[in-house]
Amino acid sequence: MGGRIPPEFIDELLARADIVEIIDSRVPLKKAGREYKGCCPFHDEKTASFTVSPGKQFYHCFGCGAHGTAIGFLMEYDHLGFREAIEELAGRYSMIVPQASGQDNSAEQRKQADLYSILDSANRHFQQRLRENDSAKNYLIKRGLSGAIAARYQLGFARDSWDDLLNALTAKNISTKNLKTAGLISTNDQGRIYDKFRGRIIFPIHDQRGRVIAFGGRALGDGEPKYLNSPETPVFHKGKELYGLYQALNEINSQSQAIVVEGYMDVIALSQAGIENVVASLGTATTPTHIERLFKQCNDIIFCFDGDRAGRQAAWRALENTLPSLRDGRQASFLFLPEGEDPDTYVRKLGRNGFITQLKQQSLPLPEYMPSHLAENIDINRMDGKARLAGLARPLLNNLPRGTLKALLISKLAEMTQVDEAGLTDLMQEETKYPPDQRKATAATNKRHNLISKTLSLLLDQPAMALEVSKLEHLQSLELAGIDVLCEIINTIKISPDLTTSAIIERFREKVYYNRLCELASSNIDLGDDAVKTEFTDAVNRLYLMAIDQETEKITARSTKLSEQDKLRLRSLQQERLALKQ
Repeated sequence: MGGRIPPEFIDELLARADIVEIIDSRVPLKKAGREYKGCCPFHDEKTASFTVSPGKQFYHCFGCGAHGTAIGFLMEYDHLGFREAIEELAGRYSMIVPQASGQDNSAEQRKQADLYSILDSANRHFQQRLRENDSAKNYLIKRGLSGAIAARYQLGFARDSWDDLLNALTAKNISTKNLKTAGLISTNDQGRIYDKFRGRIIFPIHDQRGRVIAFGGRALGDGEPKYLNSPETPVFHKGKELYGLYQALNEINSQSQAIVVEGYMDVIALSQAGIENVVASLGTATTPTHIERLFKQCNDIIFCFDGDRAGRQAAWRALENTLPSLRDGRQASFLFLPEGEDPDTYVRKLGRNGFITQLKQQSLPLPEYMPSHLAENIDINRMDGKARLAGLARPLLNNLPRGTLKALLISKLAEMTQVDEAGLTDLMQEETKYPPDQRKATAATNKRHNLISKTLSLLLDQPAMALEVSKLEHLQSLELAGIDVLCEIINTIKISPDLTTSAIIERFREKVYYNRLCELASSNIDLGDDAVKTEFTDAVNRLYLMAIDQETEKITARSTKLSEQDKLRLRSLQQERLALKQ
């Protein structure tokens, strides 16, 4: 496992790479003006909304929002890690990936590789123990599982022993320290080391690339807890991972639909019945990260939960976490099973076709489920009931992106509360919580933020314009959100003038504003080269003026009696201001 890849190598790689050629080898593209178009490989669509810009070496889908560089495309389409995508791309252009100095990075990556190897050894051990244990096999047979489905999900068994796995893996020269880091052993108050999983059916948890990263265990008898999961480790974060995603990925992509259930056995039972686009969260609520991971693969998520109180609570949490991701073209639904049923029992009762019919006919679309749930235990015939409903809906609607769905939900709530849509829309606006003077300040702030976004978008369209920015110190002194990002990019280009748009964005992959830069790079700037330069110069000059005005205000606010130095500085700032205005 190599260390950190030098950014200069990535720059050169992206300069050589032809993103059109790379994507066209996997997704057919057609020339459309200066760009190329095709049907998006990341969601199901009939009208092409997937565009590839050879100038920026960047792709963007106007349907689902997918975007990135050639490296990002390989990571998403081929399900590769960052380094693997680099190596794949480098091999295409006969380039050898170097290793940067930095033992810490290399050591960290070796440690991670060791964990994957340890977890794989544990998985093999558990599978062997299942083959040897009749009671464990009989349990699975009684649950209706076939040998083929057990093999597909690599089910295993942990003996009811304090040290079976411990002894097996330490015999392979694996240290107890590493076993503990992998979440496979525990230590009691007396310092005794013992196997974490004992007397349990084992469900290995895979990452999207198929590597074992953790385990879940179901007690064979009446042991508590009934289900036990691996703790958080350097390679396992349960708020990010979904059980069964590795096995379901192709089917989710093919159908552009994912079914989310609550447990391991639900996933396996549905898969055995022929419903393979199914995943489960790992002993935690469905998180925003889960939702985004699924929406990268499909446009439709169905949450299938038990109809009891716990299932309905889980569904509502899922709804709340889904709202920010519901751009137009995406949808979410909820199927609540009858009392006493779970997906495992229900699919055995109905069969594949019957279960799918239930999904199609009984699932509640989010725009129906949300208002009806909010209206529970509220008398909407009363004025205070209507007000309460609107109040409950407001924070939820404010989490929805602007679009058709938000408009439809407002329309539905307007019907229920008998408030006209315009009035309800005004009520839902975030800015209504501010007094009038604060609203003006907020509007001014938004205007300045839009200027930063515009400047960045223009710069990413033509990075060489950064070389014309001569008064960077003015921009660096400006106290404005986003200005540090703009200055960092300008500095980066000044140091490496030949950087492409895609190379610039890759430089910022690990930064919090990476996704925002991708969005700005996706902006369709329908201007000629000269017009882009004019717009950029004007935007930068406006930022200069802001910086000059900001410094002027600071100087004049310090004292009513200015020093000679302050007076000289104010005169200099005034001259600069006049020069920019000309």
